[in-house]
This record gives sequence, C-alpha cells and structure tokens, in this order.
Amino acid sequence: MTEVINRIVAAAPPDGHHVTFQRLDGASAMTLTQLHEAAERLARGLRGIGVGAGDRIGILASNCPEWILLDLAALRLKAVTCGFEPGKFAPDEALFERYQLAVLFTDRPAPGAPGAPGPARQLAEVADLTGSAGTAPPLPVPEYKPSDITTIKFTSGSTGEPKGLAATVGSIDSSINAVQEMFGHGGADNLFIFLPLSLLQQRYWIYSALRFGHDVTVSTYEAAFPALRRAGATVVMGVPAFYESARKHIESRARRMAGGAAPSDTALRAAARELFGDRMRYLWTGSAPARPSMLRFFADAGMPIYEGYGLNETCIVAKNHPGAHREGSVGQVLPGKKVLFDADGLISVYSDYPVNWRYEYAAPGESERVFAPDGTVRTGDIGYLDEDGFLFIRGRADDVIVLDNGKNILVRPLEEFLKASAAIDECVVLCPGQSRLVAVVSPASDPPDTAAITARVAAANAAFGPDERIGDLVIATERFSVGNGMLTSQFKPRRSRIADTYLTSREMVGNGS
Repeated sequence: MTEVINRIVAAAPPDGHHVTFQRLDGASAMTLTQLHEAAERLARGLRGIGVGAGDRIGILASNCPEWILLDLAALRLKAVTCGFEPGKFAPDEALFERYQLAVLFTDRPAPGAPGAPGPARQLAEVADLTGSAGTAPPLPVPEYKPSDITTIKFTSGSTGEPKGLAATVGSIDSSINAVQEMFGHGGADNLFIFLPLSLLQQRYWIYSALRFGHDVTVSTYEAAFPALRRAGATVVMGVPAFYESARKHIESRARRMAGGAAPSDTALRAAARELFGDRMRYLWTGSAPARPSMLRFFADAGMPIYEGYGLNETCIVAKNHPGAHREGSVGQVLPGKKVLFDADGLISVYSDYPVNWRYEYAAPGESERVFAPDGTVRTGDIGYLDEDGFLFIRGRADDVIVLDNGKNILVRPLEEFLKASAAIDECVVLCPGQSRLVAVVSPASDPPDTAAITARVAAANAAFGPDERIGDLVIATERFSVGNGMLTSQFKPRRSRIADTYLTSREMVGNGS
C-alpha cells in the first residue's frame, strides 16, 4: 500500500498545483507548496503554545483556509484533530471536557477574549501562530503506523448525540489509494469540495492533492453553485441532494434557452456546462441513495455520476467508476474490504485496515453492537452481491416496518418510487400504529402540487402489494432541510424528528386511492 499520510508530512508536494478557497464574495488561492510550508510554520507555532503529539485540537468552523492549515499542522505534530460541525456543537466548557481538548479554534463566539490564555481561540489567531514560528527549531518528522490515530470523526447524527470514532492512518491510506487506483486523479484535475471539512472524507481530497499532485477547490455549500463554473473543476464531490438541486437549475436554464419549450438534449448539455463548467470529468456521490432518474439525467448530460457505499465506521466499501459501473449498484467492493451477509441479507464489512475497533464516544454497549472484535462492522444495511461482484443496497434494517400481521415491509423501494415524481423533493414512509403506512412528503414546490403528489401515491398503491399500501399522506408544511432539522448535514432525512413533527398532530391529505 502506498503511504499517504507519512508522505505528506515528510515531503513537499508535487510542484505546479494549487488549493483555491471559494467564497460568495470572491476567492483566494495558494500553491500546494505554500500550503505545505504554512502548515509547517503553524505546527511550530502550536508547539510554542504547548500543543504536542497526542494532544487534541478542536476545530469548530466553516470551510476556510485555516481549517485545512490546522488539520495539516496537527498531522505534522502527530496531534489529533476533532472536527466539530457548526450548528451541532457549541464552543463551551462542556465541549473541552467531553473531548479532552488541548485547544479549540472557532469562528463562533467562544468563552474568553481573543488572545486569552485559555484553550478557546478565535480562528483569526491561526495567522498569528503561523507568523510566530520565527526561528523556532525544526520539528522532528513524525512516523505513523497504520494503527495510529489522526482524527476523531463524528456521525452525521440522524438520531441522538453524534458518536465519536477515532480514525486510523491505515484506513485513510487504504481508502485514498483505492480511489486513486479507480479514478487516476492527476495533474489536469481539480477536485471541488464543499461539504463540511469536519467530515473526514472531505479532507481526503486535500491529502490526495498533496500526495498525487492535482488541484483542489474548497467552497462552502452556500457558495458552491456560483463557484463551480469559475473553479474550472473536473470532479465534484457531492451528495444526491446537491445534484438534485443542480438538475433543477439545469432544467430551468435549458427551458429558458428553448423559449419555454421542452429542451433538447443539446440544450440540457449546454445548461449543464454553464453550471458546472466545461472541464467536468465525472461527479462523485454517496452517503445516501441516488435516484436512478437523476443518475440517468447527468449521464445524458455528459457528466456521469459514480455512486458508492460506505459508512463512518468502514470508510469507502464499494464504488462505481469508469472501469466498472452498473446502474442500480453502488459498485464493486474495494480491495482490502470484504462484504459479508447473514441469512437475512444484513451486511457486515471486514477491512484489512479497520477505521477502529470501537467507538471513542458512544452510549454503553454501542461499540459491542456495531463492532466485532476484529473490527468487522455490522452496518445495519440490507443488500446483495450480483454475479459480477457489484453490491446492491436494498435499504436499512431499521427501515423495515413490521406490520401487525407479521409482514415485513422494506420502505426504501416505496420511497424511491414516490421520489421519482417531480412534485416530491423527499419523503419518508412511516408506520406509527403497525397497521397503516403513512407517507410524509417534502414537496418540491411552494405551494405544493397536491394533485401530482396524490396521484403519485395512488400510482404507488397500484404498483406495490396490498401490505405496502399507503393509507395516509402528509405533505410537510415546509421543505425538509438541514436548517429546520429534518435533514442531516449529509442531507439524509431524520426519520424520528420527521415523525415527531408531522405524525403527532397531522392533517391528512388523502391516500390517493
């Protein structure tokens, strides 16, 4: 296995490549060499305030240059980063105590004034620490073993308090190597990332740039669309909800180009290039199921989306890519991973280089429930491998509804059928009384197209069996979003919160029958 982390802390990156930071108000850039050198100076500055190997550096901030510099400086010190997602964590004393932080950098209001000797520091102080290295002696070059820890990463938190997981170097190196083998990112590439850097996988692409030599552009979600075209990106690392939004932009633009008529394939391709730029090689997605209609749309637009599968606890398990792709699957299993099935199709994943063997932070018994002693992860997903080794995910075991007649209903196929309607942005199927299915729909428009939504429910009731019949329909009063708490930061629906919000006192629209 090619070393990634040891290489980027010990050697300068390949020449001629840049990291660019896109904001709504403009952009800034530096060469990878400048990034590498600044991280070295920052590491010396951090050492000057007493941060060393094994100490935990908390980062609670939106995507920005300082985030990346702190992460790379921590690697140089062999310190451990804790990336906290803004809005989910608060920079208070409880955060320091729970996660045993040596220091916290934040762009949020925090206890203590800027420059105070306490552990909470404003993100602006990163520049001061970088400049304070002066004539400080060089740092020894750390050497990482595969079992060493670089970061504490957290679940997206669809239910309860986020679980914390310490990620090993071996799991990071093996994942980045597998991606490089499949996609061959090189000197002409520019990878565009906009999801929170608190998600470790988003930092993979920074490490990849430093190791293999390519450009990378970092944006925030809010700036992503305006930044895309001027970025000159060749790859976008996104989630299905982002591409669904992009599809609506493209279709709207193409209709305007066609004078309100149904747009041609040529107009759709032109509108897609206008949004994404004309250098796009492929689009990456995962973290949640992608609609087949959306995948076909972008393939027809000349921008194939490659869907994959993985969890925080496993890293990347399977991935479609240009050399091996099958519609409806999440790709073939990566080298170093083994996918195991029980009699009910429940998936467990064995890794040659596990992320870890337990949670660092979780409720009692949770580690034993998820991890086997050898690091094998019980995923809670249901699926199968076809004859060519492509993995198909049918849904989550938690999403199996057991009716009072004993029938097991897997809701994902039903939800995907409903979401194929242009009138439905997102939906979940619930069963509060174990006898009658309820579809809670997030409409795609305001006001909602109630007739189209009701018609789609009627079509589902005609297409599926009697046990899968939707008895009640609830149209949400506002679209599900991260901001209103109905979606996670990776745009997965929070089922329990949706149920609490819309099933306690609901107004039924009808069942489409």
